[in-house]
Amino acid sequence: MKQSLFPLNAVAALFALGSGAMAAEEAGVPPDVVVVSATRVGHTVFDMPAAIDVIDAARIRDGQARVNASEALAAVPGLVAQNRQNYAQDLQISSRGFGARSAFGVRGVRLIADGIPASMPDGQGQAATFNLDMAERIEVLRGPFSAIYGNHSGGVIQLFTREGEGAPSVETTLTAGSYGSRKADLNAQGKQAGVGYVLDASRFETDGYRAHSAATRDQAYAKLTLAPVEGATLAIVANALRQDDTQDALGVTWATYQRDPRAGEIDTTDTQTPKRTLADRYNTRKSIDHQQIGASWEQRFGEDRMRVTAYGGNRGVIQYQAFSKAFQAPATHSGGVVDFDRDFYGTDLNWLHVGQLAGGKLSTTVGVEYGRSSDARKGYENFIGTQFGVKGALRRDENDEVTNLDPYVQAEWEAGAWMLSAGLRHSSVKISVDDHFLGNGNDSGNLDYSHTTPVLGLLYKLTPGLNVYASAARGFETPTLNELFYSGTGGGFNFRLQPAQSTHLEAGIKARLGEQTRINAAVFQVRTRDELVVDNSNGGRTSYRNAGRTLRQGMELSLDSSWRYGLSTRMALTSLRAVYDQGFGTVQEGSRLPGVPNANAYGELAWKDGADRFGAALEAVASSRIYAEDANADKPAPGYGVLNARVNASQQWQGWRFKQFVRWNNLLDRQYVGSLIVGDTNKRYYEAAPGRNWLLGASAQYQF
Repeated sequence: MKQSLFPLNAVAALFALGSGAMAAEEAGVPPDVVVVSATRVGHTVFDMPAAIDVIDAARIRDGQARVNASEALAAVPGLVAQNRQNYAQDLQISSRGFGARSAFGVRGVRLIADGIPASMPDGQGQAATFNLDMAERIEVLRGPFSAIYGNHSGGVIQLFTREGEGAPSVETTLTAGSYGSRKADLNAQGKQAGVGYVLDASRFETDGYRAHSAATRDQAYAKLTLAPVEGATLAIVANALRQDDTQDALGVTWATYQRDPRAGEIDTTDTQTPKRTLADRYNTRKSIDHQQIGASWEQRFGEDRMRVTAYGGNRGVIQYQAFSKAFQAPATHSGGVVDFDRDFYGTDLNWLHVGQLAGGKLSTTVGVEYGRSSDARKGYENFIGTQFGVKGALRRDENDEVTNLDPYVQAEWEAGAWMLSAGLRHSSVKISVDDHFLGNGNDSGNLDYSHTTPVLGLLYKLTPGLNVYASAARGFETPTLNELFYSGTGGGFNFRLQPAQSTHLEAGIKARLGEQTRINAAVFQVRTRDELVVDNSNGGRTSYRNAGRTLRQGMELSLDSSWRYGLSTRMALTSLRAVYDQGFGTVQEGSRLPGVPNANAYGELAWKDGADRFGAALEAVASSRIYAEDANADKPAPGYGVLNARVNASQQWQGWRFKQFVRWNNLLDRQYVGSLIVGDTNKRYYEAAPGRNWLLGASAQYQF
């Protein structure tokens, strides 16, 4: 217990440093931003009957490498965003415990960028596709109102990028840091003849903190905005991401982590002397090639509005895993190389009508969303003769298709101090498998999942500075394709998996204490049946099963304050009890859900001068211990608390604007586990976080 409370005490002590200052004469807390994530009708965060946080451009861009969304998401309560120090597997993101089981990518949390889904119809998403260099804000929605987004909406993370405005400008940013990390970014923006444009290209390279974790990531982005006719706006967005031979460090056992947190797990079956690590022997790696384009047309008719969004793209992935010849020997095994080419597209059409009802304003949105992804998927042995880490004999050849069709309606009524919001969405997810390789059995088949998710929220304005609210919803989460691909210890497609269904309750307050302090607090409960849990995980391949019931109960608190002399503070605290409410197998009732801390916290004390030329901040990030598997029998990742610091400066000269920053992470050089691979059969759960490390950055912008 002391271990889990210490990090919270550390953050509270940091916050107390700022609280000792006298109240500010000028407000330093940024004004409320109008958000659209919960009700689809623009409101400030303060006036929403939902737990929602906004991360502004300054927090995303200033003093950060802008490589991983986890850099900015650490300041959001209820959210756990871990940089796994493994760019082959992307970030590990969970919202109130949803998504914590993901072995790679993001599941259980809906990702959206500029109104276009970054999650596939099955719920699998990739945060790496977010362009943070051009980000204007990120909205993070948690709790019942996430259900209005349908399948896999334990939370919603929406990225909004900037629009081209004003005179043309060109900017370049260079960063460099520990472990051979470096990034170069070049962007241009402006508005000419009524057409706004934003162009961005970047390259990130790193040798990696952990052994066998080097990566190179190229990103490109373009956005055009224009008004073709009166009352209309059109936005066209295109982005691309490419990673070639990104090394996969894999996880390690507790003994290996204690011996050397940067080392890989030794392959004890290796005949070479000295024995190589699993990652080195099998040359585990992943290549990604992702392109996407989308357009959004919005037409206003007075207060009414029609919006049409359409998108399409392609994603190719080749991944080399750490499987021995013997492990791939069974006829049902699909090999140690995953190779797929995915085409995807979708559309969303909705209409907003604004009218009057019972003396209040009634806003009603009716819409339908459709998405489709089609995979040409192959599997190969990862050896030829005695050589591993190569593409060998074919072991899998199939086409996988996933579609979703979701009609929805959402209504909001406002009158006086009251706001009532309600919504209903019917999600239909269809999965089909056409197996062309019958040497390991016929895996062809179909799955149909459907569910109706209602949501209801009520907000009451007690005073101009205090709102209270309550909300409730039903949600559901289908298995993703990756969760369906494997059955047991190497079998074929798992047609037995069922979607998890959940009931969400939340109550909260939102307070403004003058112009200097804002407080958001929420308590919540989620009951889930048929929870999807890890059945078997080995060498990067994971199979799943449905468990019994789970219970999540928790509290979130965020507090932002501004003080005299340019000082400001932010605190975000989360307490979460996530347990199995019903035992199964060797898992007893009351066991904690793996991958979910029972407490995590963020605290920040920042300063900037009145002219915005210099700034500095001290950050504290803390987490309680986290279990790695369902039975809670193996060593959990211990709790930790780390301190970070940053200093930034900016100058202007004629048409130029220059910025510089230096950042130190893990100032006290703590050794801790940054993330876990949940349920790994070989107990290689642990992924170490870096010790003390640094980052330098400088940018130059010229406006014509």
